[in-house]
Order: sequence, then structure tokens, then C-alpha cells
Amino acid sequence: MEQERSIPSSLLSPRSPSSQPCLSVSVTDPVKLGNGVQAYISYRVITKTNFPEYQGPEKIVIRRYSDFVWLHDRLFEKYKGIFIPFIPEKNAVEKFRFSAEFIEMRRQALDIFVNQIASHHELQKSEDLRTFLQVEEETMERLRSHDSGIFKKKPADLMQLFKSKVSDIVLGKEKPVEESNPEYEKLKHYIFELENHLTEAQKHAFRLVKRHRELGQALSDFGKAAKLLGACEEKAVGKGFSELGAKSEMLSIKLQKEAHELLLNFEEPLKDYIRAVQSIKATIAERANAFRQQCELAETTKLKEINLDRLVLVRSDKAAEAEVEYKELKAASEEATKRFETIVALMNQEIIRFQEQKTLDMGLAFHEFAKGQAHLANGVADAWRSLLPKLEALSVS
Repeated sequence: MEQERSIPSSLLSPRSPSSQPCLSVSVTDPVKLGNGVQAYISYRVITKTNFPEYQGPEKIVIRRYSDFVWLHDRLFEKYKGIFIPFIPEKNAVEKFRFSAEFIEMRRQALDIFVNQIASHHELQKSEDLRTFLQVEEETMERLRSHDSGIFKKKPADLMQLFKSKVSDIVLGKEKPVEESNPEYEKLKHYIFELENHLTEAQKHAFRLVKRHRELGQALSDFGKAAKLLGACEEKAVGKGFSELGAKSEMLSIKLQKEAHELLLNFEEPLKDYIRAVQSIKATIAERANAFRQQCELAETTKLKEINLDRLVLVRSDKAAEAEVEYKELKAASEEATKRFETIVALMNQEIIRFQEQKTLDMGLAFHEFAKGQAHLANGVADAWRSLLPKLEALSVS
């Protein structure tokens, strides 16, 4: 049975007293359907809740990866300023292989993704989440197909737009319109640095997993060779070689198990946080866009006001029309300001929540890493130590 990665501690159990609201989601039973480029994995999504707006205490639906993408994109469009969890990225190479490990890692990542949404005090109220968790597959497919032509601006597209704007500014094509907020600049610098450090840590975690697996395989191969060698020798020598081979194979299993634990409890959590930082960067791009819109509308409104005052002063026939345009533009400007201020307020709340959760999660990940390495080192040392007396007896006989 595969070990589960933990989901946020803020998520309440469905067995909580009925007075406590709870929403628990499980992504289970991945099944490969189709062949070749048309192949995909389906999942059973099980929802347990006492929320009155849901159809009942438990609902089971079938979902595929593109349905999770639909949910992410809908939330990203509607909840500006909130860090929408990123889903695990597509992997074109793995899609053709669909290895058991890849399928399980993808399932767990999707499970964490949807539970992060379900445990968020705002996102859990989303109508789109309720739709994702309750409607039948045919309805979900229709919604997904319909929305593919509406929500074309994905977070990746927004990040590319953000980068293009920065490039235009650097090349002198566009005058920079940015917030002059030292604290916000400090936050942006921190987020970009955090992404770099997390990416570097994840890269080395991947190497550690690979090293454990390679060493485990090498010990397994050596163990088989030593046992064959022992079969060719007589009595004590043969027995010594056979025991050496058996011990090597036992340690091989231990190393392979530790490699999986390292992947599950160390490398994957680092990947989760790289995705979380990408979510924050996407929100930063949205905030920059909202700030630019606010500034542009405020400037245009001011020009319209000046023009209106001039027309009124000369008693022009166009003054009435200009006044209507000015009022409409002023309302749009006020709405843009309100939208920007909302994003700022939500981001301030979200970054505090992110920092608190990151401290807990990273502390747990590094603790599990150190504990696992210590346990492995002790196990390996004890295994070889137990073999030393027998091998020493052979060397002096």
C-alpha cells in the first residue's frame, strides 16, 4: 500500500461533530484509459461533507487531469489576489510510459491540490469547486469543452505577458508603470529568490533519490554475484560468500525503500512548494496588471475631466456628451482602484498564510529527511557489523 503525503492540517475530518463544517476530498484509484497519444488516467474523486449546499454527505465522481486543469483555471480567473494552488505539470515523456510511480505521484499531487482548495476559507465556497466535486462526467466534459474557448489566459500565459512587459521596459519600448512600495519590492525579491533556492534543493533531492536507487541496484547485483560465487565454494567459504550476498540483497531492498521514502517525503514536498511559488508569481503578475489598469484609467479620467471643464467653460454643445463619458470613465476608474486594493489586501493575507504553512511543511520535510538518513545509516552499519565476525573468521582460517 502506498504511503500518503500529508494534506493541510486545517482540513477538518468528516467525522467531526455535525456543528463543525467539514469538506474532505480523496483522489483515488487511478486507471489508464485509451492508447498512445489518446491515453489518459481517470481518478475516483470521493467527497465527504456536511456543507448544506452539497447534494449529500458523500459523492463519488470520475475525473481526469484536464478536469483538474479546468477547476484551477476557473478559480484563477475569479479569485484575484488569492494564491490558487498549482496543479502538477504535464510530462510528455512520462505520458507515453505511464509508469506506476509516475501515476501514483500524479495522483497524490492532485489529491493535495484539491484538498488545498477544499481547506481554503474562501475557495471552499466556490461554485466551481462544487461543480467539480458533484456533476457527472458528461456534464463535466461539456463544461470543460465550453470553457476552453473562454478562459484562454492561463497563468503561464500571464507570466509570459508579465515577462514581455518587463522586456519592453528594459528595451525602452514602454514607460514603466510600477508600484513604488519598498515592502512589496522586498516581497517580490524574496519570492524570486525562494523559487531559485527551492529549485536548486529539489534538483539535489532528485540526485539523492537517484543515488539511493543506483546504490540499491548495485548492491542487488553484487549480492546475486556473491551468492553464485558462494555456490561454487565449499563449506565455510561458500557459506560466507552466500551470507555476504544475502546481506547485500537485504540492504538493496532497504535502500530502494529509502529512495521511495525520500521521493515521497522530501523531493515531492519541494516540488509542491515550487508550484506554490509559481502561484504567487502568477498573482504578482495579476497585481501588476491591475495596478497598470488603475493608473491608465486614472490618467485618462483626469484628461477627460480637464476636457469637460474646458467644454463647460466655453458652453460647447459637446459638454453634455463629454460629461456622460467622464462619469462612465470615472466609475470604471474607481472600480479598477477597488479591484487593485482588493488584490493587495488578499495578497497580504495570503502571504502570511503561506509563510506559516511553509515553515511547518519545510520543517517537517527536512526533519523526515534527516530522520530517514539517520535510520538508514544505522541500519546499514548494523547489517555490515553483524557480518564482520564471520568474515573475520574466514580471513584467519
